[in-house]
Amino acid sequence: MKKTRQKIISENQTSRKEAASPAPDFTLSTRRHNNMKKDTFGINMKAWCAKHEEKLRTEPPTEELLQEHKEKIAWLQHERLIHLIVTVMVVVVELFVLAVVLISQNVFAAAILIGLAILLGFYFCHYFFLENTVQRWYKMTDDLRLKLKQSK
Repeated sequence: MKKTRQKIISENQTSRKEAASPAPDFTLSTRRHNNMKKDTFGINMKAWCAKHEEKLRTEPPTEELLQEHKEKIAWLQHERLIHLIVTVMVVVVELFVLAVVLISQNVFAAAILIGLAILLGFYFCHYFFLENTVQRWYKMTDDLRLKLKQSK
């Protein structure tokens, strides 16, 4: 089936108008929904976890709540894995810089070594938080399942 030149031009103009329309801004509605201030550098992980734990303590157990909890555990496990990989890579770089400092006795390399040691301290603290939170949430999952069984 052949299209007329006018019909093709009309379709192209329509598709350009659709492409030119701005994408919906989900950040504003999400921010309002969460009732949180703007997250310039990512979310506050401790506040996010505390808010979810409070929800688990206060809301009645439902299958939907269990599914949401499982989804958030998966997100937290992913976060934990990424931080483990980054921490291991920083440790490898730290050991390399330590070898450079021991061999060359370079002051600049020693400054980098100290900076990486401080960074590693923060990474270990955050990873410790993530690991303990995931373990605590596993226990909360078991408790939620038990409450669901008892309510049926």
